[in-house]
Amino acid sequence: MGIEAPIYTIRGAKLSFGLKELFSGVDLYINRGDKICLVGRNGCGKSTLLKVIAGEIEPDEGEFFVQPGVRIGYMPQEPDFGGFATLREVVESGLPKNEKNQTYRADKLMEYFGIAAEQNPQEASGGERRKAALAKALINEPEILLLDEPTNHLDIAAIEKLEEIVQKFSGAVIIISHDRSFLSHVSGTTFWLDRGILRRNNKGFSAFEEWEDQVIDQEIIEQKALNKKIAEETEWLHKGVTARRKRNMGRLRRLQQLRAERREQIKAVGSVNMEVETAEMRSKMVIEAKHISKSFGAKQIVKDFSLRVIKGNKLGVVGPNGSGKTTLIKLLTKKLEPDSGFVRIGKNLEEAYFDQNRLTLDPKKTLWKTLCNEGDHIWVRGHFRHVVAYLKDFLFAPEQAQCPVAALSGGEKNRLMLALVLAKPSNFLVLDEPTNDLDMDTLDLLQEMLDEYEGTVLIVSHDRDFMDKVATSLLYMKGDGSVYEHVGSYTELLEKLKNKPIKNEHKKVITQEEPKTREKNKTVKLSFKEQYLLDNLPTELEKLEKANQAIEIALANPNLYTDDPQKFDELTKSLASNKEKIAEMENQWLEIQLKAEEIADKA
Repeated sequence: MGIEAPIYTIRGAKLSFGLKELFSGVDLYINRGDKICLVGRNGCGKSTLLKVIAGEIEPDEGEFFVQPGVRIGYMPQEPDFGGFATLREVVESGLPKNEKNQTYRADKLMEYFGIAAEQNPQEASGGERRKAALAKALINEPEILLLDEPTNHLDIAAIEKLEEIVQKFSGAVIIISHDRSFLSHVSGTTFWLDRGILRRNNKGFSAFEEWEDQVIDQEIIEQKALNKKIAEETEWLHKGVTARRKRNMGRLRRLQQLRAERREQIKAVGSVNMEVETAEMRSKMVIEAKHISKSFGAKQIVKDFSLRVIKGNKLGVVGPNGSGKTTLIKLLTKKLEPDSGFVRIGKNLEEAYFDQNRLTLDPKKTLWKTLCNEGDHIWVRGHFRHVVAYLKDFLFAPEQAQCPVAALSGGEKNRLMLALVLAKPSNFLVLDEPTNDLDMDTLDLLQEMLDEYEGTVLIVSHDRDFMDKVATSLLYMKGDGSVYEHVGSYTELLEKLKNKPIKNEHKKVITQEEPKTREKNKTVKLSFKEQYLLDNLPTELEKLEKANQAIEIALANPNLYTDDPQKFDELTKSLASNKEKIAEMENQWLEIQLKAEEIADKA
C-alpha cells in the first residue's frame, strides 16, 4: 500500500513586515488526519503563519500546493463580527456560496455547542462568540481546520467538546493554543516556530518540553564547540525557561503545603467558636463573607455562601460560562453589594486588578511610557528597576521598549498588562482570565511570580494546567447559585465532578471525606518499594549528576565536534537522556516524600 501524498505543501516561504523578518525558508507539509499544534513565543509569527496557510496573507516568497477540492476552515484569534445581527448569521456566513441553502448544518452545530442563535454578537459573551466562530469554521466541512487560540473564553464543558471534535475529525487540524492540557490531549505532531525557523517533531505536545530542551542544549553546545560566543539572544530566550522548570520541584512542594494549610483553615472555621476565631485571625484575614446571596431578576447567582480568605491564599474561581464567576469576584471585593449577608475585607488591603479586556492600555503609548511615564526607572517590589531591564523580565526585547502598544500581538499585550499590574504595590491580586493568548514561557514566568508573591490572589481561569500549578483551592460555581470550595487541583475536581456529581447541599466542602471508614482504609505507612525508592533515589540522582558533569567536560573540548562527530552526537544524546531520567526520578522522590510527610503528620 503506497504512502498518501500530503494534501497541503509549502516550500521556502518567507515573510517580512517592514524591517522585521518573521520567518524564512519555511517548509511544511500537512497529511490528511494530522493533528498538529503550532507553538512558539508571542510575537514570533504563529498567527501570521496560520493566515498564510489559510490564504489570508500572501508571503513574500514560497511555493504552495493544495490538492484539488481541499477545503480549509479557519478560525482567527480575534474574529470580526461586524455586520452580523445574530450569531446564527455568523455561523451561516461560513457556508460556501453554492451551499447557502444548507442551513441545517448551522442548526446542527449551534445545537451541539449550545449557541444562542438569535443573540446579537455585540452583546454576546466572549465564550458565545468563540463558539460561533468555531461553528463558522466547521460549517463548510473542511479537510484542513485551522484554529487560533480556540479555547480562549471557553469553559471546561466547551473545551472538552472541542477536544472531542478535534480527536474525531477525519481531516487535518493545526491549532495554536496556550492550554497545555488541551494540546496534550489532541495533538500528534508539533510545529515549533522559533526565531524565524519552523521545526517539526512527529510527536504531540506532551513531548514538546523534552524536545525543546534537546534542541536548545544542542544549539548551545554547538556554539561552544565552534568557539563562538553564546548569543545573548539565545541565553535570554532560553536559559531562564530552563531554570524556571528546574524550580518546579520546590514550587510543587510549597503548593502542597499551602493546600494542607487551607484544609486546616476550613476545619478551623467549622469547629472553633467564630467570635474567638475572628479575634485570633484578624491580622491575617483578607476577606470574610457571611451568608451572602445575590440575584438578578429571577436568576439566583450566589445562594447563602460563606467564606474566609486568609493572607497568602491563592483562590481560583471556576465553573461554566454564565455561572456567575465575575459576579462572585465583585461581591468578594465589595465592588457589588449582596442582597443579603455581608462581606468584610481586611484593613490596608492594596488591590491590583488584571483586566482581561486590556482597557487600561493606551495603544498610542510606547511600552516604555506605559510602564514609566517619566524618567527611565520604575519602582518594583521595593526597589527601582530600569524600565528596559523590567521589560526583559517579561520577555520583551530591548528594542521593543520604544514600540507602540498597538504594534503588539494579543499575547504581548497580555504580557504587558501583567508587567503593569505586577509592578504596582499590592498585597491582593485579582486576575481575570490572565492566561488568554499567553505563550508557554510567559505562563511559566507568571506561575513563578505568583509562587513568589506573598500576598493573596483571586484568579478566574479555565486553564487546567495553570490552575493545577497555582491555586491553593478552588471555588466551583455550578450555575444554580451554589458555590463549593475544593482544596486540591483543578484536574482532581473535574474527575470528582465526572465520577460523582456534587449534591446541592448547603455549604458542603467537596473535599471533605464523608464515611469514617475511608479514614481507616487509608495507607498508614509507605510500601516496601516506596521506602526503598525514598532511601535510594538520592544516591542514583547523585550518580547521574556526576555522569552529566563528566559528559559536559568532554563536550567542552572545542575539537571534539570536528574530530569525532559520532562521539559528540552520542554524548549529546546521553546528556539529554540523563536529564530526562533525573527529572523523572526527582518527581518520583518528591511524590513519595510528600506522602511520607502526610503520614507523619497523621501519626
